[in-house]
Amino acid sequence: MKINPRAIVAGLTLFFLTTSLGNDLMAQSSYKLPPQEVIDIIDASPEPSVSFSPDSEWMVMVDRNAMPDISDISRRMLQLAGLRLDPQANSRFSTSFFKGISLGKRGVDAQREMTRIPLGPNAKLAGISWSHDSKHFTYTLVTETGQELWICSVDEPQKPRRLNDRLNTIMGGPNWMPFSKGILCQLVPTDRGIEPSGKLAPVGPNIQESSGNKSPTRTYQDLLQNSHDEALFAHYATAQLALIGLDGSIKKIGNPQILTGASPSPSGDFVLVTTIKKPFSYLMTYRSFPRKIQCWKLNEQAKGPDVHTIADVPMDENIPIEGVRLGARNVDWKSGVPATLVWSEALDGGDPNQEATHRDKYMMVAAPFTEPPQELLRTQHRAVGISYFDDPSIITTTEYDRDRRWVRSLMHDLKLPGTTPKTLSNRSIRDRYGDPGRIVSRRDETGHVVARQDGDWIYRMGSGASPKGNLPFVDRQNIKTLETERLWRCEEGTYESVVRIASSSKDSKPSVITDSETPLTPPNYFLRDLNTNTTSALTDFKDPTPQIRGIKKQLVKYERSDGVPLSATLYLPANYKAGTRLPLMVWAYPREFSDAKTAAQISGSPSQFTRMRSITHLTLLTQGYAIMDAATMPVIGDPETMNDTFIEQIVGAAKAAIDKAVEMGVADPNRVGVGGHSYGAFMTANLMAHCDLFKAGVARSGAYNRTLTPFGFQSERRPYWQAKNIYHQISPFLHADKINEPLLLIHGENDNNSGTFPIQSKRMYQAIKGNGGTVRLCMLPFESHGYRARQSVLHTQAEMIEWLNKYVKNASVEAIVENEGQ
Repeated sequence: MKINPRAIVAGLTLFFLTTSLGNDLMAQSSYKLPPQEVIDIIDASPEPSVSFSPDSEWMVMVDRNAMPDISDISRRMLQLAGLRLDPQANSRFSTSFFKGISLGKRGVDAQREMTRIPLGPNAKLAGISWSHDSKHFTYTLVTETGQELWICSVDEPQKPRRLNDRLNTIMGGPNWMPFSKGILCQLVPTDRGIEPSGKLAPVGPNIQESSGNKSPTRTYQDLLQNSHDEALFAHYATAQLALIGLDGSIKKIGNPQILTGASPSPSGDFVLVTTIKKPFSYLMTYRSFPRKIQCWKLNEQAKGPDVHTIADVPMDENIPIEGVRLGARNVDWKSGVPATLVWSEALDGGDPNQEATHRDKYMMVAAPFTEPPQELLRTQHRAVGISYFDDPSIITTTEYDRDRRWVRSLMHDLKLPGTTPKTLSNRSIRDRYGDPGRIVSRRDETGHVVARQDGDWIYRMGSGASPKGNLPFVDRQNIKTLETERLWRCEEGTYESVVRIASSSKDSKPSVITDSETPLTPPNYFLRDLNTNTTSALTDFKDPTPQIRGIKKQLVKYERSDGVPLSATLYLPANYKAGTRLPLMVWAYPREFSDAKTAAQISGSPSQFTRMRSITHLTLLTQGYAIMDAATMPVIGDPETMNDTFIEQIVGAAKAAIDKAVEMGVADPNRVGVGGHSYGAFMTANLMAHCDLFKAGVARSGAYNRTLTPFGFQSERRPYWQAKNIYHQISPFLHADKINEPLLLIHGENDNNSGTFPIQSKRMYQAIKGNGGTVRLCMLPFESHGYRARQSVLHTQAEMIEWLNKYVKNASVEAIVENEGQ
């Protein structure tokens, strides 16, 4: 495709304009409401969340609101070092809280026999955590003065006890100690003092400097800006590590520090601690700050912990794109042994472009950590995970081949060094059909994760992607012979997935807890005996929106002009009459693939319960639209260059989706709209700029000028300076002069997603307006990448419906005639 130099120059000029162009976008108006039938659907109360105890014998149900109020998300928030903090609660900023909690014994009548936990009026309930022995669970309550930690016994659920009222969860929540003997927490230091005050007048400029070292960095939001930000971050992130007993006793561990992690060893004698140290960065998030990884021995004496430093990590700079830092990374405890640390280290300089026989090695060191670390094994590709079994000498490593976008898992027997490991899986990361499912794990009595195992058998659960849609399954696999036995698979016409294994033995099939739904019945939990293939209901949640149950949906398959198979879920209104051509909405999100075979694979299921929540576009069904939902938009090619044909591929996929709906007789080809969120918004704007298939578009929370994400985006690996033409070609901002159909832009004013800065939508609006296009920009106060507040959600619904009704559904006859004559 040829590049229009004038369009690029005009686009870049517009970007740097600071004139009053488009001042009308600053006008603030009242929140709108969509039609009443949409309000009723979106306001419907969701079913409770369910948390099962580790032994699967107990259920905690947590009540939740459909949406928070705008007042909940507009309270004070600090945006620091890539975090969003609630200074009142000493926690990460939350846009919603749970409102009630109940406990019940698992059984047929469990939902009716739940015991309500007393919380008090207007309670703001946060995280829930079960003890490893299933006898207690903790929860946190946010109050006017901070955050409290509470504990509840399954034997006395109506008598919860407050353990502490100075909880600090900014860098990590409560963590149960081995054998459920206590809770490792971070607390607000008793001598923290008041919040640092900012100076009214600056004492000087904020300066950053680089001395020639390459340090490519993706774009991030909420970064530190000045010394006052640094002081605020240190003030709120600094915490006192402490061990809280079940009786409320407190044992402080070490001095207050900025702790990004604290994990007890299986023996309970040590704590693996990661602490942040200065200098902080103004270009990267806290995850890249200098830090120390240490092992602290828990002493009974008051002198404090004995400290063993595992790694002293500098700032994460000078790391190649998609590379890793040097030295120890992903340090964690080895399950099944008292106190041994395992981590990975790069052998290729951390550079994925450097040739290497082995990219990583695993290292290991055991308590008392006085001996040098020993090499455990090496991996051919980048190490991305390690897992453990009942026998500590058996481990599984997972590695990623970046060049092929390939992942494989290997089983090693450490008792037999030098032997060839067994291959458990080996596939493209996009190969859904070839996914053998994840190995089912459990937490042992120490709280550390091992594979769920009965003799030589382990279990696997997967989504079961197939040409008929997802049909979840559970298998068991023999770790000696690698023989696999299918224990159960969901039947067509329903969507039932295994949540957890409730009980098992090597001599029979297990009992499992499943989550089952159909297009007409809402999700509910069941206990399924795989020996008898019988089920008993554990919950009885009702349909929150019975008024939409008449909606019709089906999985449809079709092809792009280059022969690539595509698919979508076609939705039709409840009152649809066969043969009627409706206005059509195509909603999509592009995804990258290395080959057409994997791109053609079906995902999702037509048998799932139809929901309409929050800002869903499916509410358009109530307004008489047909919808091609999740219409596949594959971008296929070499991982290094696939975006070279991005435009041609998405236009071809969009045309194929429309042609299929027209061929089926359900869509009017002259009344078609397109929409997407995030990368789907980027797709939408590009389709509006590079084809005339659509009457209008809706783009939410997108990025439109890729020169503002110069070190790559999505799966694009090349920096801007290596692929300038491609960045220009696929940046709809630089083709705003070609967007001659109406485009609705919606964006949260506090978007924290990497790359989708709110300025992207503001400048896109200015570019289209400046070139005479029809465009509307809606900036939602206090909202982030997704929109949460009831007022924002309903307003978004109203904006989408009004825009599409005006420019798609009720498109003028003159416009239709003109389009047909082209």
